[in-house]
Amino acid sequence: MINFLNSAASLLLAGSFFFSGGSITGRVRRGVTIEGAEVGGMRYEEAEAAVRARLYERAIPFSLRTPDGVYLPEITRKDNVSELVRKAKKGQSLQAEIENEWGTAETEIAALCARYARAAADAELTFSSAGFTYRSERNGLYCDYRATMNSVFSRLETGGEAELVVAEYAPAVTEADLRARTRLLSSFTTYYNGDNGARSHNIALAASRISGTVLGAGEEFSFNKTVGKRTAANGFSEAAVILEGEFVPGVGGGVCQASTTLMNAALRAGMKITESRSHSLSVGYVPPSLDAMVSEYSDLKFVNPCSVPVYLLAETGRNSVTFRIYGLPDGKRYETESRVLFRLSPPPAEEVEGEEDKVLRAEKEGLASESYLLTYDGAGRLLSRKLLRRDTYAVVRGKIQKKPVAEELPAVPSEEGASDAE
Repeated sequence: MINFLNSAASLLLAGSFFFSGGSITGRVRRGVTIEGAEVGGMRYEEAEAAVRARLYERAIPFSLRTPDGVYLPEITRKDNVSELVRKAKKGQSLQAEIENEWGTAETEIAALCARYARAAADAELTFSSAGFTYRSERNGLYCDYRATMNSVFSRLETGGEAELVVAEYAPAVTEADLRARTRLLSSFTTYYNGDNGARSHNIALAASRISGTVLGAGEEFSFNKTVGKRTAANGFSEAAVILEGEFVPGVGGGVCQASTTLMNAALRAGMKITESRSHSLSVGYVPPSLDAMVSEYSDLKFVNPCSVPVYLLAETGRNSVTFRIYGLPDGKRYETESRVLFRLSPPPAEEVEGEEDKVLRAEKEGLASESYLLTYDGAGRLLSRKLLRRDTYAVVRGKIQKKPVAEELPAVPSEEGASDAE
């Protein structure tokens, strides 16, 4: 019996000790201060409210800075106030802890990154017979998900503003890149008699068919393919052409000056000439062995040896034609050289009678010549001197028409003169 009573007393004492923390009474112990609020003796719920009122006053709200402004996510707050008010010992002065929680941070940040990410746009080049136009590039936007998450979690702990980490990145091709690849490589001009309308028309027409041509890396240019057949149906007029060593009327006369001008521009641009032929007679608009005769059976061809395209532009004036070639400079300079090996004088002109004195065919000396391509480095040092062609140009015997000279009749004596003599 005594043992039972002693055991019961022990249980009562133990129970009294277990509930001495106030779990039954539901009140904070005397003299407790939390976050500067005196909460001793308050019911737990009242104490929590009082502490949180002060705690949340000093709490810094959380936000996320984006390129468009501030993003305010749904944030929940977590604190240890309930634990403090229940476990605080008499007379303690305590500080509470508060944490921000963003439960959907990963999903929302991924969505924000997708919203603000933007693909870069390369600069664009448009080329035609009118020349070049350029459209500037646009930088892309890259959202750094990992850096953003680090910024978010570091700010969630203390409150404040995190940052959606967005950075620009350049596209693969910029306008500066395109302009560097479309610099003037060469320009060449020849001149003609603008009063010869048919010939001027043919030169201008051929030039216009070439202007605006883009020649890709390793691509071969063909004059005949680009210009088309020299026929009336294709827009060409009749003008003088060289046929079997003589100038005779023919459709398309003058186009050889366009091909010749283009070839000289191509040589100075570093293009590789794959086909060219001389005229049978020398021409006056370029030095010997630097002409390019084109016909149904003869073409001017050259290859672009560069790793990027080259661009051909032509311009005709009243008495001139100019070709310009654009591309990426290779750091070299190209020039041509013409050498006459010997000359042949024409025989005396053939004379025929006619109603008036005039030249039916101008005489022209014959000659043999050769041409070279000279290559210089950026400092002006000669790197190579390469033979391009050796040619011979025929002699042209002149032909002139002369009006016959009237024969002088002997003088007949007058009658008066005879009487005197007598």
